[in-house]
Amino acid sequence: MMFTLAEVASLNDIQPTYRILKPWWDVFMDYLGLVMLMLAIFAMTMQITKDQVACLPCLEEPEEVSGAKPNSFPQQTTQASYTAPGAPVMTSAPLVTKDLPDEVVHEIHVTHQHTSVSKKYVNQPQPTGVRTNLDYQQYIFINQICYHVALPWYSKYFPYLTLIHTLVLMVSSNFWFKYPKTSSKIEHFVSILGRCFESPWTTKALSETACEDSEENKQRLTGTSSAPKKVSLEGKDEGTNVNSSTPMLGVKFSADKPIAEVPSSMTILDKKDGEQAKALFEKVRKFRAHVEDSDFIYKLYVAQTVVKTVKFILILSYTSNFMAKINFTHDCKPNIEQLTGYSKFYCTHNMAFMLNKLLISYMALILIYGMACLYSLFWVFRRPLKEYSFEKVREESSFSDIPDVKNDFAFLLHMVDQYDELYSKRFGVFLSEVSENKLREISLNHEWTFEKLRQLVTRNAQDQQELHLFMLSGLPNAVFDLTDLDVLKLELIPEVRFTAKVSQMTSLQELHLCHCPAKVEQTGFAFLRDHLRCLHVKFTDVAEIPTWVYLLRSLRELNLIGNLSSENNKMIGLESMRDLRHLKTLCLKSNLTKMPTNITELSPHLIKLVVHNDGTKLLVLNSLKKMTSLIEVELHTCELERIPHAIFSLTNLQELDLKSNNIRTIEEIISFQHLKRLTCLKLWHNKIITIPSSIGQIKSLEALHLSHNKLESLPPALFTLPKLRHLDVGHNSITILPPDVGLLNNLQHLAINSNKLEVLPKPLFRCNKLKVLCLGNNALTVLPESVGQLVQLTQLELRGNCLDRLPAQLGNCRMLRKSGLVVEDHLFDALPVEVKECISQETNAFSSGL
Repeated sequence: MMFTLAEVASLNDIQPTYRILKPWWDVFMDYLGLVMLMLAIFAMTMQITKDQVACLPCLEEPEEVSGAKPNSFPQQTTQASYTAPGAPVMTSAPLVTKDLPDEVVHEIHVTHQHTSVSKKYVNQPQPTGVRTNLDYQQYIFINQICYHVALPWYSKYFPYLTLIHTLVLMVSSNFWFKYPKTSSKIEHFVSILGRCFESPWTTKALSETACEDSEENKQRLTGTSSAPKKVSLEGKDEGTNVNSSTPMLGVKFSADKPIAEVPSSMTILDKKDGEQAKALFEKVRKFRAHVEDSDFIYKLYVAQTVVKTVKFILILSYTSNFMAKINFTHDCKPNIEQLTGYSKFYCTHNMAFMLNKLLISYMALILIYGMACLYSLFWVFRRPLKEYSFEKVREESSFSDIPDVKNDFAFLLHMVDQYDELYSKRFGVFLSEVSENKLREISLNHEWTFEKLRQLVTRNAQDQQELHLFMLSGLPNAVFDLTDLDVLKLELIPEVRFTAKVSQMTSLQELHLCHCPAKVEQTGFAFLRDHLRCLHVKFTDVAEIPTWVYLLRSLRELNLIGNLSSENNKMIGLESMRDLRHLKTLCLKSNLTKMPTNITELSPHLIKLVVHNDGTKLLVLNSLKKMTSLIEVELHTCELERIPHAIFSLTNLQELDLKSNNIRTIEEIISFQHLKRLTCLKLWHNKIITIPSSIGQIKSLEALHLSHNKLESLPPALFTLPKLRHLDVGHNSITILPPDVGLLNNLQHLAINSNKLEVLPKPLFRCNKLKVLCLGNNALTVLPESVGQLVQLTQLELRGNCLDRLPAQLGNCRMLRKSGLVVEDHLFDALPVEVKECISQETNAFSSGL
């Protein structure tokens, strides 16, 4: 069987892209393997076509073979060579003379140097040699027997062993490229590495770094600190060589040094290049997470190197023993004496010289191969290859955040360094968050222009200009050019950086940071500290709250929305709020179990405290006692069962809201009589069953919200509150509205909807200051005609009752408009025409006036 060159080459066919993972010793061993393979194939070819032995009987007395004709020749005769047409070449074969006449035979002799038969005269000297009785076929038989009996096995199978050993070594060298669990990772790594090397972003990022470094060196030499323009690069954390940390009011702020503006041709990637670079960052991140947690590739490479070394030692040890047995001559003693008459033969092996030289060459190659294997093992164990540091890359570039990697990821990078260290350097660019943030900033600023942002600016309910940015990669620089913006809302933006350009936004007063880690430069902080009035921060963990928030001395309102559980309270307590000198409103929407103690530092100037606790029970409220300046307190969904006693110490309290708790009884309400300024009490969305008579002691009360409770009746003392203007008892189980309701002379808003009222007391309509009357979803059958006395009524809700008609006296309610009359259509249509026209005309007139 013959191998073509293409078939042989395919045995070592490794994809060209894998060459970057083959160090010089692996490449050298591949070439050695190819040479050994060619040597094995050459030896096999020669052995298949030329390998033979030639045998002659030894010098001893031949025995008569039964049935054979006795020889009349002398025993001494010459040896002749004879080659039959088409038969293998045989040397030292005796001349066959039995068929010649006796007189001719005596005149024949065979010379030692020639193979031709010559006739000589009888008087010539007699020839010397051994005369045999073997014919040509017998010699063929003897040669074949002795080839298998006398010839050593290594002489016969050496080329085949060479081929097998070479194939094993070649397979061992490239097994990690073929094994599924490693080849998939290697293929992925090589693909990513090639793209990272060729990506335009690597060149642009390194070029920008060079520009920054050269500019910094220039400034360092000249001593200047100003530049034509200041460029803020997203992701420049503290610790990079282009940032400086300046302590200010106890907090360090990262401030970018002024750098030269990078030309637009360098900073602006086209859209396709930018998207490809973003995809590469994501691929590198996922590949690192997938590969870095195991060291299987490293172990497999070590294993195959050990296998090759053991194979080299094995080949060297047993081959050296058999080398001396490859000889040209061999003695053969086949058990064929009954066929030939001879028991011993003397044989020659025609391939012995060639095989000996090939074996020496093969052992020399194996020795060189083994030295390469030993060096490979030395390199593998000389230093920890499961750790890789980008220290040199960090020193040469501004990307000081390139992380060190480990396990298989580190091993692959070590292998790449043996090919070309530039690959790892360029690859490290895509491991840097600073580099990724730069790319995001460039792409972001290219996409979000000033014109595009201007189109997104809207007017809110307070007639302020508002911009809401959602799920961007960063904060576009063009935002700082919106100088007339009042409200800026940023949501789910992973990297927000306020540069010095924020000082251009002179109208900015309100800022929303919803899951947006924000960094601010020193100059930008100075502006926000003096101009920002309202700040909303929504976070997952308290550590995400920017430290500069607690230093905004001009802040009026602070809203913190996120996890402030008990184990994190001490963290928020570490940040002092004493610098929030003008803070008036503090809103905590979280899951507190106790009030943070450091909010007492705000007690001299805080007037409004809001706690929305999301169903977590608020147990400790003692710190509220010190906050005597509070005017408004909201405690929503805090699982309170009673009115907290700490509330009664707030002598300046004007409004208390205890919405959505578990309050069942309010006997403590009598203590509110000491809060002389309390005007609004909201106990809605609780489980209150009765209202104590002591509520009449709160003479200053102007608004009472008791909706969504379990009230069945209203105490007469409730209607003795002289200043009560707003009463909401809707969504209860009240069946009777006491006539004493007529005593509320200042009542303007009465909501008793969604109850079980059947009749309205006539004294109700003496409350001629009523503007809003909500009676919907009750059991009313008649609306009294005295409703016409409510001349200031602007809203009347009657839908959901059992009314048959509406009184015509509704026309006397001059302020009532059709939009404020909530009733079934058929009842409105049943009104007299003049009443309907009056309401409609007044509506039209009101609309015209507006």
